[in-house]
Amino acid sequence: MTSSTPTSAAPTTTHTLLRAEGFSCPSCVAKIEKQVGRLDGVSAVTVHFASAKIEVDHDPDRTSVDDLVAVISKAGYDARPVAF
Repeated sequence: MTSSTPTSAAPTTTHTLLRAEGFSCPSCVAKIEKQVGRLDGVSAVTVHFASAKIEVDHDPDRTSVDDLVAVISKAGYDARPVAF
């Protein structure tokens, strides 16, 4: 069995929590998940509408926290990293 998918191995995956502002309806969730999920190095995105929390698993060498905040901003929402 040979596998040549270098993007699937992510030993340096980081779990980042962001708090967003500007959610007005549940469709915001899908919009953000789609935009963030397109970034190189992002392996998982979960947006919690009720708490306005965004959880992202990503490779920090390929996608920084600033990259995450920037793409969320482009989608029309403000986000900032949180420590909890």
